[in-house]
Amino acid sequence: MSLLDKLDAVAAARKALLPEDLDIFGTPIEEVYSTTEASVGGRRILFFGTNNYLGLTFSPECLEAAHKAIDREGTGTTGSRMANGSYSGHRALEQEFSEFYNCQSSIVFTTGYQANLAMISGLAGANDVILIDGDSHASIYDGCKLSGAEIIRFRHNDMVDMEKRLKRLGERASSTLIIIEGIYSMLGDRAPLADIVKIKNYYGSILLLDEAHSIGVLGKTGQGLVEETGLINEVDFITGTFSKSLGSIGGYCVSNHMQLDQLRYVSRPYIFTASPSPSTIASTRAALKLLRDGTELRNKLWKNAHKLYSSLDKQGYKLGPEPGPIIATILDSPKQAIILWKALFDQGIYVNLILPPAAPDGKSLVRCSVSAAHTEDQIDYVVNVFATLRKNIF
Repeated sequence: MSLLDKLDAVAAARKALLPEDLDIFGTPIEEVYSTTEASVGGRRILFFGTNNYLGLTFSPECLEAAHKAIDREGTGTTGSRMANGSYSGHRALEQEFSEFYNCQSSIVFTTGYQANLAMISGLAGANDVILIDGDSHASIYDGCKLSGAEIIRFRHNDMVDMEKRLKRLGERASSTLIIIEGIYSMLGDRAPLADIVKIKNYYGSILLLDEAHSIGVLGKTGQGLVEETGLINEVDFITGTFSKSLGSIGGYCVSNHMQLDQLRYVSRPYIFTASPSPSTIASTRAALKLLRDGTELRNKLWKNAHKLYSSLDKQGYKLGPEPGPIIATILDSPKQAIILWKALFDQGIYVNLILPPAAPDGKSLVRCSVSAAHTEDQIDYVVNVFATLRKNIF
């Protein structure tokens, strides 16, 4: 089969799965009205498929900071961090991340995806082992491949399986990188961090925690799972993204290991990617301050999340294991998930459709993302639509 034939095979598989008139993936957003509303296909729709957890994309402070940065420094750096792309704002944001986490070192990357590629491939190499949760994000899997290390998966959040695999490594456990996530993006559940820390300390391994979906969401100041559990000093490296609670695009890593700065000289994704634009850095700096001081926003987010989760649970939907900003409705087949997704969209609600193999355990998901910006009326509307569909479809 030629290279182009392979792509034709992918297109055929996709066509067989989706109805002819339904273009679910990459739906064009024609106009954005607010944090929670936009236009798609000439219709006003309610956003319940973004990761805008604190609703900061239209924050006046972030907008003003971005505008000023464009006027002052232009639209882009046109260079990597190693060449000409480290502006004063990049270093200032790194310092602010270090202070936010009370850690010694921080690196800012162009995307959250790149942060995981850079950190994983920079930390582990051909003679090392990486032990990852089976439900890890694609950026983690790709970082592992780029590293050349041996990759071992353990069953999702299964500490018995994790320790069994680590124990089998013997002395190699001390050169093993364990990777987990604060909140997992498919079902919205959390890693059992306390148990993982005990195991990694016993075997002398290194732990990297991806807080992409938990920064701004968990903890008094929004540090994430490390703050919620009080275990920040037990985690070796913390990565995350700007593209969720911080409302922009980019990534970071913080650590108390001084060796973090050496990653700047060995990590190809860091060395060979143009740095974030000045406006992105400026808006992220403003958002980080709002996030740190955003107790009221977090309270509103969790109020919305608990209400939606409990309502769908009472209606009889099968959901992820715990309430949170990601609320996944679990369906047995792609056909069921597509019907539910289309019915929600027809009622002006945009959510995410996750089909195999991306969805865990061969299931399909219709995934809602809750925001602090959602009003009570918007939450009520979504609850009522789900209730109607439950009676009429399933």
